[in-house]
Amino acid sequence: MTITFRPAVRENVGLIIGLAGSSGSGKTYTAMRLAAGISGSKPFAVIDTEAGRAKHYADQFKFDHAELHPPFRPAAYAEAVMAADAAGYPVIVVDSVSHVWAGDGGVLDWQEEELTRMAGDDWKKREAVKMAAWIKPKMGHKHMMQKLLQVRAHLILCFRAEEKIEMIREDGKMKIVPKITRTGLDGWVPVCEKNLPFELTASFLLTSDKPGIPKPIKLQEQHRALFPLDKPITEESGRLIAQWASGGKAKESAAAQVPSHKGADETGGAANPAPAADLITPDQIAAIETRCQDHGISIDRVKAAAKVGALAEITAARFAGAMAWLDKQIDAMETTT
Repeated sequence: MTITFRPAVRENVGLIIGLAGSSGSGKTYTAMRLAAGISGSKPFAVIDTEAGRAKHYADQFKFDHAELHPPFRPAAYAEAVMAADAAGYPVIVVDSVSHVWAGDGGVLDWQEEELTRMAGDDWKKREAVKMAAWIKPKMGHKHMMQKLLQVRAHLILCFRAEEKIEMIREDGKMKIVPKITRTGLDGWVPVCEKNLPFELTASFLLTSDKPGIPKPIKLQEQHRALFPLDKPITEESGRLIAQWASGGKAKESAAAQVPSHKGADETGGAANPAPAADLITPDQIAAIETRCQDHGISIDRVKAAAKVGALAEITAARFAGAMAWLDKQIDAMETTT
């Protein structure tokens, strides 16, 4: 077998974006806005497991709708997504993917069905075959994910989120309280198979107190400028990430979302670049991150020196200055040691 390597070029990158939230967090509406931005003038597809609730937005967005009914087996999801992809939709919204895990006839129910088939009401035997009962449901979910990763369309997956709880002792009594995590997500977690989030390009938590405003679960540096964290996700974010996925650079609109800074930064460039200035590429971002990691320099220091909120907001014209600034910091560290 002959293996040929070619220069890597970012083009036609398939997006899988996850939006997780509780009731009232705006996840369906946000998914619609994001899909509209990605698809442009073309209609997108919505696969609805929420009893037709997506149709509430039929007057606001241009999309085609299909309902998915119980049992929510992984194969049914895969079939629906593949049908939408074969129909040529540029974007497919699935609302919600949580049903394939915890819905009627989903993976959790399937495992219980397998357990009953294998052991009936014999509780001792049920305990012995509990792990074996997961084989078919887990394989079904795995096959579904393989299908989703092969589609040409961009995917937006909505998840229900549930709040983690914990038991604490207070005034001599045990109380159930929300669990606050170190992730900054206030203990909310998507309802889904545990490995699914790793397949997503980006994912966000939405909360009912600030509907549509994202809290990043997974957000890579090259995408940070596309999703401002102080305002709701809009069609513009969809347009920008679609442009990035097609191999383009986020230019005018991305720069317009970056807060302006007066004066010059420490990396030798103007801190308020022209709106049309090219931003640094993912490879250049990786070069900065690698240099920082190799020499123990905080990326926050680079962002502070360049007066940006994310490395992706640095313009291409300032990349050389940023690397020179890093070299200067490294030289200073070596001199002191």
